[in-house]
Amino acid sequence: MAFASSLLPAPVSRVRASIAPELAAFPPARMCVSLKAARRRGSRHGVRAEVNESGSTLAVDALSQVKHVLLPVTDRNPYLSEGTRQAAATTASLAKKYGANITVVVIDDKPKESFPEHDTQMSSIRWHLSEGGFTEFGLMERLGEGRKPTAIIGEVADELELDLVVLSMEAIHSKHVDGNLLAEFIPCPVLLLPL
Repeated sequence: MAFASSLLPAPVSRVRASIAPELAAFPPARMCVSLKAARRRGSRHGVRAEVNESGSTLAVDALSQVKHVLLPVTDRNPYLSEGTRQAAATTASLAKKYGANITVVVIDDKPKESFPEHDTQMSSIRWHLSEGGFTEFGLMERLGEGRKPTAIIGEVADELELDLVVLSMEAIHSKHVDGNLLAEFIPCPVLLLPL
């Protein structure tokens, strides 16, 4: 799993696990409870884990390591779809907050010549990122290759050693990106934005 492999593990000193007092009276063989029985009894039985105060900073620490963000554009809307606009705004916000670079990859299975509004789309991408405070960013076009966008995103993320991919769920719902293959092809965390 791409995202799970990049999570920072919590040091053992920060996590304390203990057996719930209700289970301490049972011998070890009786501690196994069926799912049905556990539902019947409610949350009275189980294992409790406590995380100290600094445990919540692990996610923030992981994002502070982000130095290069990829924004894939897979839709053909010259003014960008709502999901792509949201992904562009989120990418700009994250990059600005953590001092990261942005690379945009425009992916389409048809060549540039078959898309008359290509220049309008490029202008729209520039405009949306400049609204977020970015006038300089990397721009790649992967047009007319006849390959799946998921594989192209993974290839670009791997070549550029990216730290994060920001993608709208709209790309998955519209079948541009195969959500099942994200973990297989993309070597870094993927931030999926809801519609």
